[in-house]
Amino acid sequence: MFLTFFHELKASGIPVTLKEYLTLMEAMDAGLARFHVEDFYYLARTALVKDERNLDRFDRVFGHVFKGLDAPVDALLAEIPEEWLRRLTEKFLTAEEKKLIESLGGWDKIMEELRKRLAEQKGRHQGGSKWIGTAGTSPFGAYGYNPEGVRIGQDRNRNNCAVKVWDRRDYKDLDDTIELGTRNIKLALRRLRKFAREGAPEELDLGGTIRSTASKGYLDLKLVPERRNTVKVLLFFDVGGSMDPFIRLCEELFSAARAEFKHMEYFYFHNCLYEKVWRSNRRRHDEPVETWKVLHTYPCDYKVIFVGDAAMSPYEITHAGGSVEHFNEEPGLLWLERMTHIYPKVIWLNPTPERYWTYTASTDLISRLLAGRMFPLTLEGLDKAMRELTR
Repeated sequence: MFLTFFHELKASGIPVTLKEYLTLMEAMDAGLARFHVEDFYYLARTALVKDERNLDRFDRVFGHVFKGLDAPVDALLAEIPEEWLRRLTEKFLTAEEKKLIESLGGWDKIMEELRKRLAEQKGRHQGGSKWIGTAGTSPFGAYGYNPEGVRIGQDRNRNNCAVKVWDRRDYKDLDDTIELGTRNIKLALRRLRKFAREGAPEELDLGGTIRSTASKGYLDLKLVPERRNTVKVLLFFDVGGSMDPFIRLCEELFSAARAEFKHMEYFYFHNCLYEKVWRSNRRRHDEPVETWKVLHTYPCDYKVIFVGDAAMSPYEITHAGGSVEHFNEEPGLLWLERMTHIYPKVIWLNPTPERYWTYTASTDLISRLLAGRMFPLTLEGLDKAMRELTR
């Protein structure tokens, strides 16, 4: 059965390896999940799933192999154990809510009445106070009001007074196109890693210590420099105007990048890259940084990431004086060309959903200037962007 489970996972597209499968078998031999299916589920998921996007797919394969969840359900309502319902009341209901339930005769009365009306009712009912229907005061049904009852067939909560929701609950798969949170950004940025040991020896070399101690016959500590990510990154953030709705997302990206990269420098610009950038938005007019200085300060082994929606007038890119804020003596495209000439690894992250990119000519223009290296700021887009930078 376990081998079948492994093959089903691979057939579903989950990138599970033989090593991970053997790790799961070792954990089973050690008795970590011997008698409970739920324990085995969490153990298997931990050992075999390395990407959050595959969690829903794993659940479906697990249900198919071990529980037969693909079998059709004929009845709309399932027989729910009474003891389970009673424990729900103890766990979730306040004392006042329990008193309201008792006003109808308690759980026994509510469940008994529901079964009775299910047996007696022959068709749809609306606006009444007894039958299972809609828009009435019956304690059973949807889109009505009763201080306590069983909600059936309603897509969302309305009055917060149902004592039980008796419907099939459907949930969406995890979506790899959604905008990111800080944790997911960190996971994606980790693809952009190149480790090396540099600096003073501060970290214990366990293997070297054991070998040296064994050969000399006494404790001989060996130290090595700390292993660090040596990738160097230049981040340019577009700020203001149409980027205001994406402030939170850019903050999350900035926070994650600061945590992941030791060698990272950042600058701000507006709409397109021109002759000046800045480090502080409050002092942008008092303490600007010449773009030429940036290009001459940071060597070509830096990887450059622009973050912006690329939505502007095309004249801001193609013409001198086209900037909306100042008279730029050279067009923005010239500065972008200089950037790509010096730095071979340049990408653009766009927080606007990709389906809207064709609405602005400037977006397509910048994408072509960067040889198509524009990616949406989503989990999938960031993953592709990091792969592009590591090519």
